[in-house]
Amino acid sequence: MEIVLVPGFWLNADAWREVTPVIERSGHHAHPLTLPGLESRDVDRRSIGVRDQVDAIVRRIDEVGQPGERDVVLVGHSGGGPLSYAATGERPERISRTVYVDSWPLGPGGIIAGDLTPVDGEIDLLAWDDFEDADLVDLTEEQREEFRRTAVPEPGAVPTSPIGLADDSRRRAVPATIVACEFTPADLRSWVDGGSPVLAEVGRLEHLDVVELPTGHWPMFTRPAELGSLLAELADR
Repeated sequence: MEIVLVPGFWLNADAWREVTPVIERSGHHAHPLTLPGLESRDVDRRSIGVRDQVDAIVRRIDEVGQPGERDVVLVGHSGGGPLSYAATGERPERISRTVYVDSWPLGPGGIIAGDLTPVDGEIDLLAWDDFEDADLVDLTEEQREEFRRTAVPEPGAVPTSPIGLADDSRRRAVPATIVACEFTPADLRSWVDGGSPVLAEVGRLEHLDVVELPTGHWPMFTRPAELGSLLAELADR
């Protein structure tokens, strides 16, 4: 199975470096992705928008595996989850499962993080005090220092602009798994049943399961072996 790995905000393909060997040893093929605008701190990312990043995910799907085969597992972490859901709508016939790592899909017009404020067209990694305590569980001081050293500013339009979606019925029919790191499956169900607007699209998915990987918001740093094994297991289904 071809496993395409989409990182969350401020991260690029290197964020998956400890996860990809676990996937490869399982017999699957890992394809970590660097989204447009995240190549380095020096690139001009002011014109990069949601569509550019979704298109990049779709291109990678087209590049791997065999045309006409449903042989791609698409994995989106954090802000990469809603982007991956949009890409799922573009290639539902190619994707066997979409996995949301500490994330979930958003519906048409959803905005990933409208509370973030771009400065000069980009958004720097927030101060640690700006994150919830649950985000930082298991993230060591050394990992925090490395994360901040390598973090790339996010294109400002990506977290703050509406997401366009295609192929409603086929997109929602693709099997989905949410990897719950900071919450439990029971938490998620209560939020969906309680009518949380941000989780409305979760309730519309036709085939959803939720698995737990208790840790903070960045399991590729805090529990990479477990995350890699879990993704390989999901690909085996």
